[in-house]
Amino acid sequence: MDPAAAALDHPPIPVYSTAARRSLSQANGGGDELRPHHKPLSLWPGMYHSPVTAALWNARSTLLERAVNSSNDGPSQVNLLTRAPGESRTSQYRNPWNNIRMGKLMEDLDALAGTIAMKHCADDDSTTRPLLLVTASVDKVSLKKPLRVDVDLKLAGAVAWVGRSSMKIQMQVIQPATDIVTDESLALVANFTFVARDSKTQKSAPVNHLSPETDEEKALFAATEQLELKRKQARSKQPDQADDQRVQQLLAEARVLTDMPALADKNSILIQHTKLENAIICQPQQRNLHGRIFGGFLMRRAFELAFSTCYVFGGHRPVFLEVDHVDFLRPVDVGDFLRFRSCVLYTEEENSARPKIHVEVKAIVTQPESRSSQVSNTFHFTFTLDTSSSKSGDMVVRRVLPSTEEEARRCVSRYDADH
Repeated sequence: MDPAAAALDHPPIPVYSTAARRSLSQANGGGDELRPHHKPLSLWPGMYHSPVTAALWNARSTLLERAVNSSNDGPSQVNLLTRAPGESRTSQYRNPWNNIRMGKLMEDLDALAGTIAMKHCADDDSTTRPLLLVTASVDKVSLKKPLRVDVDLKLAGAVAWVGRSSMKIQMQVIQPATDIVTDESLALVANFTFVARDSKTQKSAPVNHLSPETDEEKALFAATEQLELKRKQARSKQPDQADDQRVQQLLAEARVLTDMPALADKNSILIQHTKLENAIICQPQQRNLHGRIFGGFLMRRAFELAFSTCYVFGGHRPVFLEVDHVDFLRPVDVGDFLRFRSCVLYTEEENSARPKIHVEVKAIVTQPESRSSQVSNTFHFTFTLDTSSSKSGDMVVRRVLPSTEEEARRCVSRYDADH
């Protein structure tokens, strides 16, 4: 059959507008009768997402409904409210080894954190423009105990700290061994940072204040505020002479490996020999409520590549310990050519039965038309190895060395941040 003739037999695919944009007819001054179809809220997220993420985004629909029916010319949110922390729940997944699939769990944590942030920022006024909330970073997703696949999980979260236009959401995964929840039920803790933007001007926008009520909430607010202060100080820290000496020492050790491999330590390997890479074209099925690629999806893809990198490096099944840090530097759009590049940045062998392997993953948006390439995200994961397949219970993990000054500085900087 002639493809052109076949195309004529089918109606055109309708194109829907989003809440973040006015319709073309509105922009040209046209009336409602000329407006294109509005995409139903249930179709905003990519349809590949898990039932948990879909349910969480559906919970946001009441907050976003006014964005569909209102104009961007409405007033911005100026009357800030005071909120109290809250919580929510979600589910679990299974990996090939009959354990929890951590990448999928991170995806749902991101969706839940976004829902909590949106509910905190809502002003209950149907005439104001809703804020655009962007995930800025994820800090220390720490696994407190192994997660069981045969016991239900409870995902809970609350706003822990609020600045002028940013907020910290602390997430918890709780898995009680019995029907009674105790302090030992806490299995995982994660901290998400969101920043608020005006949906029209794209400038930073103030968010509702937070009023901690209980002693526990007040302690969490104070502790999070201190961590935020330390993070800002660390970001402004400049390399000193001691850092330069450590960089040169690492490079000197690496030169023995590159220039005299027969005399080098057999348990050493260059960072460049631990690298893995994959690439995708970002599809509409991976978008979030704002039409951009879902941050939880990026975290899952990065985690799966980091897991694979650790697997082929260590020779045994990796066991997840924590996400050290994730930076969301720029948004990723549908249609972007996205590369994920990973490497083992450094290892720790103080405990031979539980060595630590630190993996870095970078997500890079490449635009062949403009001959440009930009880092959109950086991810840092820590794994150990499953010792059940080792007869002695000890694992021999090779030491990783940088071959360039840029790699050496990344190693030093990441080691200092982790310790």
